[in-house]
Amino acid sequence: MINPYNKILETSSGLDTLPLRAAAGGIFLAHGAQKLFGWFGGYGIEGTAGWMASIGLEPSVLLAVLTGSVEFFGGLLLILGLLVRPTSLVLAFTMLVAIFTVHISNGLFMSNNGYEFALALLAISTGLFIRGAGSISLDRALEKKLATQF
Repeated sequence: MINPYNKILETSSGLDTLPLRAAAGGIFLAHGAQKLFGWFGGYGIEGTAGWMASIGLEPSVLLAVLTGSVEFFGGLLLILGLLVRPTSLVLAFTMLVAIFTVHISNGLFMSNNGYEFALALLAISTGLFIRGAGSISLDRALEKKLATQF
């Protein structure tokens, strides 16, 4: 019987994704915490929603909660190496939205609020989607455990 979870948990062997997962996961987690909880100098849901409304993103409260949750919980999942492929896909989409709704008109460079940082996170997320979590991950552990059950 084919393991139905295989494509979701499937990952390539290697340690190359570990630093990418840890760094990007930490960044996403921190940005999500800013949006959801106001940690690390963030504005929380209310402030994030107000800013989103000011640039025309509505319904702003729902979008603030969704974006903050994707970043916070997605970052946590990357760090743990759990469900890395689907998580990376959602995070990549989030970065595309950020690039085209907030940063593209400012050019490439961060010094002008450009899209270079979001582009770097998009590239990392896309790479993790393609490669998977790597050898040291919960995905690998679950993949091995499920392989013995099917």
